[in-house]
Amino acid sequence: MQLSNNRYVIQGVDLLNLCAEMGTPLYVYDGNKIIEQINTLKKAFDGLPLKIKYATKALSNVSVLKLIKSQGCEVDAVSIQEAHLALLAGFKPHEILFTPNMVGFEEIQEAVTLGLRINIDNISILEQFGDKYGSSVPCCIRINPHIMAGGNHKISTGHIDSKFGISILQMRHVERIVASHSMHIDGLHMHTGSDILESEVFLRGAEILFDAARNFKDLRFLDFGSGFKVAYKEGDITTDLYDLGKKLGQAFRNFCKEYGRELEIWFEPGKYLVSESGYLLVSTNVIKTTPATVFLGVNSGMNHLIRPMMYEAYHHMTNISNPQGVQRMYSVVGYICETDTLGWDRKLSEAKEGDIIATHNTGAYGFSMASNYNSRFRPAEVLIVEGKAHLIRKREEFADLTANQIILDL
Repeated sequence: MQLSNNRYVIQGVDLLNLCAEMGTPLYVYDGNKIIEQINTLKKAFDGLPLKIKYATKALSNVSVLKLIKSQGCEVDAVSIQEAHLALLAGFKPHEILFTPNMVGFEEIQEAVTLGLRINIDNISILEQFGDKYGSSVPCCIRINPHIMAGGNHKISTGHIDSKFGISILQMRHVERIVASHSMHIDGLHMHTGSDILESEVFLRGAEILFDAARNFKDLRFLDFGSGFKVAYKEGDITTDLYDLGKKLGQAFRNFCKEYGRELEIWFEPGKYLVSESGYLLVSTNVIKTTPATVFLGVNSGMNHLIRPMMYEAYHHMTNISNPQGVQRMYSVVGYICETDTLGWDRKLSEAKEGDIIATHNTGAYGFSMASNYNSRFRPAEVLIVEGKAHLIRKREEFADLTANQIILDL
């Protein structure tokens, strides 16, 4: 989002005009930013047999998936429904890594029937998979490396108390299961969490993954998950991908030389690819002054962006209706009948009722975690590609709220 002639634009598309045309609240995604992030990741690991498996859960709109596919990426799906969305977007079954958690075995069987690549993260499912398929269907194993990493504890997934992955301490048990069923393990996977800053976290995890990989002789790839940190505020520290690419790349090459052949290196970025592309545009309903606080109430809330309330996440905000205005302090809150603060004590250009507020970095886990709480409609979505705004999801209407209800005649 850039300021041009006192108007905020994305690829030349005027955002105030877009709101006037499409209404608010409105999710807007900058397709160029998504492509830029993909290219940065490719350059950081240049020279390696890299596969980027986009984490679909971050933003699963089919048009966004198609854009990501056009850049040579593949996908990671955590539910059978995400897998079907990826297939609808044109991905081939073998391009979809299926990494569910705590699902029934029937969902794994459906994924096999579809031809997806299977990633297994618990011993119970591994045993059932081996008993059912033996060596006929290859699979990947997700390891929990017992590393506490990332930002908020709710998005840290590689520690000893996490529900994700098979504990590295259980690898001898895993090896026995694999051997007894003659299973074909073609990949090992780990993901320690999100918002990881230090290359050393990835390197520490890599050593654990390399050590486990030495006991599997038919691997094709090692999957390092993701967790790259993006900037949420001015001056924020982010993951230095070029430093990571240099250090992890060298460690990976050294391991492949020891292993005896070249493996593919996989990453599963979600937030990193789409977060900074997204903006939630909302209208100011009310400016409410109390003895302690000036509230800026908008026509949205935690039903459309739950991250601030769920993770205490910070999202930068801009009053795009008054770019050069005097800075005032507001607490930006929603219209949900519950405390749903989107931003505490924010300096914004002086606002009046009707002004449009842009919340930044909402491309990841914004719409994908949206709900109909308070029976509110979910917003429309717009993707801007090559300087043109495309409506990629219609705003919900009342009929959408009752579409699956069976209304009794009482």
